[in-house]
Amino acid sequence: MKRCFPVWLMVLAVLSGCQSGPAASSRATVTTGEPLKVCAGENELPYSNRKGEGFENAIARELGRELGRPVTFVWWRDARFVVRDYLNTGRCDVMVGVDVDNPLVDTTAPYYRSGYVFVTRRGVTVRDWDDPFLQRARRIAFVPHSPAEVMLRKIGRYTDMFFYMNELVDFKSRRNKYVRWEPARLVGDVLSGKAEVAVLWAPEAARYVRDAGGRLHMTLIPDHQTDRRGEPVPHRYSIALGVRRGNEILRRELEDALKRRRRAILAILEAEGIPLLPL
Repeated sequence: MKRCFPVWLMVLAVLSGCQSGPAASSRATVTTGEPLKVCAGENELPYSNRKGEGFENAIARELGRELGRPVTFVWWRDARFVVRDYLNTGRCDVMVGVDVDNPLVDTTAPYYRSGYVFVTRRGVTVRDWDDPFLQRARRIAFVPHSPAEVMLRKIGRYTDMFFYMNELVDFKSRRNKYVRWEPARLVGDVLSGKAEVAVLWAPEAARYVRDAGGRLHMTLIPDHQTDRRGEPVPHRYSIALGVRRGNEILRRELEDALKRRRRAILAILEAEGIPLLPL
């Protein structure tokens, strides 16, 4: 989500798209020199785009170099059917960012861990969901079906944000369609002063906080949070690569490639500004 928690964002990465190649067997995917077909969103920055500017584009290229295989990005437009219509049909072979417990794919060991953050202007720090600042804030930007929605309901601020959240997607209806909540827009509203705080999965927010020239600040949200019923609401997640169920040969090759390219991949994540937690 992820992520719909980081699990949702990544299960949303269970999803669809646009171009493809022929179906391939598990055996074919490991032939040296054959393209590594990577499922990638064509307009999903900071993860990926058609220009290859996302940090997951960069990670995929590192893996391709390690495996000695050219990387082919298979672009999707709609985050609802990637696993069903792209990964499972052989149109692509690997998803670069999925939760380690995603039940729709087989995953490698995790290669990074991060969490949800409060994004505020420099000089303002929100430490947890009990912070009085959240009661005073006029606008809190967040993504629906995420831990933020659950916690805003708990502290009684969800209804207050109804019209603002619809404004963030230009009042588009989510009925039977994929509506993207642009991280750049949510962070940008904090930078402009339109919102006092944004609550986002850190890998989505980091690039835009980094590029704000020191005017914004991110604070990792503590993981020990509970909803209105006292049930735990995780805010921190470990991220892995995902392959088709049963494609064990490719899964192992990718896991080995992750180990060998660990320094290079960590450098990509750190350059992005993503706060990393111990695995």
